Amino acid sequence: MITSVLVANRGEIACRIARTCRELGIRTVAVHSDADANALHARTADTAVRLPGAAPADTYLRGDLIVKAALAAGADAVHPGYGFLSENAGFARAVRDAGLVWIGPPPEAIEAMASKTRAKELMGIEPLREVTEADLPVLVKAAAGGGGRGMRVVRRLADLDGELAAARAEAASAFGDGEVFTEPYVEGGRHVEVQVLADTHGTVWALGTRDCSLQRRHQKVIEEAPAPGLPARLTEELHALAVRAARAVSYVGAGTVEFLVAGGRAHFLEMNTRLQVEHPVTEAVFGVDLVQAQLRIASGETLADLGL
Repeated sequence: MITSVLVANRGEIACRIARTCRELGIRTVAVHSDADANALHARTADTAVRLPGAAPADTYLRGDLIVKAALAAGADAVHPGYGFLSENAGFARAVRDAGLVWIGPPPEAIEAMASKTRAKELMGIEPLREVTEADLPVLVKAAAGGGGRGMRVVRRLADLDGELAAARAEAASAFGDGEVFTEPYVEGGRHVEVQVLADTHGTVWALGTRDCSLQRRHQKVIEEAPAPGLPARLTEELHALAVRAARAVSYVGAGTVEFLVAGGRAHFLEMNTRLQVEHPVTEAVFGVDLVQAQLRIASGETLADLGL
């Protein structure tokens, strides 16, 4: 049973996780940089551990320091929140190797879904190897990225080489990985995601859809749940594909599978192997505390035990 959780994050998500921990009677440990010594998440936790320095690279991104902090504070589990090290398989392994409970998916699942090309292969989707006029328009995407970086829409074959080079350079700069791939560009598609929960006993549930089509510079502006106007057949297909993605990597905990929907078809995009910023939208619709679900799943409970 989990009795003390170190939250390897700051700000809103650290406060959010701590709130649920308090409701469950679980002690919380915060970590903070020098700049965040008086931040709300540090002031309201049961224990706060200083990470010397101000820059995230010296503090919140130092997995070794965070593991040491957890052990020194007597925590028995680590919750990564979102951002920072939440999708870092090496950090997840370090937490486990230290004898702590990792409140997230297995490191192998994080690694498998970290690369968009690998994720698509797991879903049986092959990238375009050679682009022809008939394939246009196509989308060039960074394999390891997100947020629109390393992404280019190509409508003329003559522009392809230049856009590939530009995308590789941007991806290498932003993510330290210059791998890119091409896929058909879905014109006018809706961006729909499916929230999933999976326990350690092989059960996976899809908790509805969220529409996040309204975006600015590839960043989501509005989330709406359930995604409006989807035919029941298509909703069922999205749920089935999301569960299939989770099962393909033996997923555990909360995650999100993202799709483009156009012409009555669902096109798999990627899987986010963490709690998302947008998770409260699903919580409000389903009346479920996803952080509590994560904690209970990490403690070995089944989805049936959650009473959802």
